[in-house]
Amino acid sequence: MTTVLESLQRGLHDCLAESPDVRVLGEDILDPYGGAFKVTRGLSTEFPDRVFTTPVSEAGIVGLSVGMALRGLRPVVEIMFGDFVLLAADQLINHAAKLHWMTGDQVRVPLVVRTPMGGGRGYGPTHSQSLEKHLMGAPGLRTVAVTAIGEPGALLRTAALADDDPILFIEHKLLYAAPLQTPGSGAEFEIRPFPGGYPAYLVRVAGAPEPVLTLVSYGYPAEQARQALQTLAIQHEVFADLVVYTQLSPFDPEPLLCSVRQTRHLLTIEEGTRSLGWGAEVLASAMEAPGSSFRAGRVASLDLPIPAARTLETAVLPSVESIVSAALALLR
Repeated sequence: MTTVLESLQRGLHDCLAESPDVRVLGEDILDPYGGAFKVTRGLSTEFPDRVFTTPVSEAGIVGLSVGMALRGLRPVVEIMFGDFVLLAADQLINHAAKLHWMTGDQVRVPLVVRTPMGGGRGYGPTHSQSLEKHLMGAPGLRTVAVTAIGEPGALLRTAALADDDPILFIEHKLLYAAPLQTPGSGAEFEIRPFPGGYPAYLVRVAGAPEPVLTLVSYGYPAEQARQALQTLAIQHEVFADLVVYTQLSPFDPEPLLCSVRQTRHLLTIEEGTRSLGWGAEVLASAMEAPGSSFRAGRVASLDLPIPAARTLETAVLPSVESIVSAALALLR
């Protein structure tokens, strides 16, 4: 069965094979090492003149790539750990995201910045964070998150080959080994995609009656939410929809509203810290929609640094158990 890692590897390979304008840059991505999480393994051997290892300077890597994009190339950058993407915030927010407006749309910046986010591996406070919420509000910068549902490699191909805007492309570390779940691939869940280059997905336990609760998530927490769907159904006879997003910003509430207008209960799930997070924006967007009326809750990491000790890390991060508990509390 294909994993998320294998799908991303194939997606990057296809991007390089299909377009001579694609370049891949990052720290320690050349073979035989092939990058910290091995997504780029094999690329430098097959495309030695278009895969570049770089100094340890996130601002420099992204700044160089913005210049490459302005000259007509399509760079795909790997930031080794998402914790360091904020070192390139100036290049992303003040340059890549704004240049087509500042020039009267005379230029575009087709740049993809890939980076692994998230905890669960005991890497400690500076290598385990989910910091994407700090960049989601930048106009002109699209944020896309890989999920095990659908085809991550296809998302990457869309971002690198078909999108002329800069993209922050989030890959949760715990998803790399996860097997893909595609519509029609299994008997446990019904998966329905919403159309689009960065689709959302509606997930239900197969054969479940009408839902009374809507869960919404992305990335690895969406996998935890998918497990929570089963626990809620089997142990508590509570049936829910799960809406999984791949495009986090700009945010389109319509896929979510299709469910929450029926269930009138909405629970957001993310791994970023709870305060001022993606979940708050989701709830606000849904509440502002005409005719909306629902009860709401949020599951997220505690507003604390992420510990290295496994027991403490588990206490800070969301879990299947915390999702189930929050769902039952919301319904009560």
